[in-house]
Amino acid sequence: MKLLIASKNRGKIVEIRALLGLALQKAVEVVTLAEMSNVAQPREDGKTFAENARMKAIHYATAYKILCIADDSGLAVDALGGLPGVRSARYAGEGASDGANNAHLLHELAPFARPWKAGFVCVAAAALPHRVVAEATGKMEGEILPEGRGRDGFGYDPLFFVSSLGKTMAELSTEEKNRISHRGKALRALIAEMKTAGLILA
Repeated sequence: MKLLIASKNRGKIVEIRALLGLALQKAVEVVTLAEMSNVAQPREDGKTFAENARMKAIHYATAYKILCIADDSGLAVDALGGLPGVRSARYAGEGASDGANNAHLLHELAPFARPWKAGFVCVAAAALPHRVVAEATGKMEGEILPEGRGRDGFGYDPLFFVSSLGKTMAELSTEEKNRISHRGKALRALIAEMKTAGLILA
């Protein structure tokens, strides 16, 4: 059987493939949007991570008639009242680069005293055509540093410091990151739910 990862984000795909590889071994053929024919992109205008994850999963599952996993994730900073939240990928504007989003975040945080407490949130959804069949949420806590550290990861990873490890998310290997990350937690829970429901076998 085939399982579609509904993403074109290379960093995210690497993380999800690693998680699926460990959990599913070779029982499922995993494909991404880059390997599929082009279809219109879904509107990601939900007010929550869950709404966006469900929207994407159903859209692509229905378009390709395939079991599909989609996620929506982002950063929630206490001092900013939970922002950038669902706007994390476009905090500095539509099509903004990771660097631009990071710079905008630091600009918005400048008036506030440190530490800048924050959390990463991920909601992962699995869908078959026209319906969600499984869903899970993962969270992790940390703080924002005033300048980036590390070369791995993507998004806000260089600024997100994990005190228990003494490293930013961008200083962790994919394996280390998957063990503790919001996406790792959400995907492991989602895969377990999908197995219980008989959607995948491994």
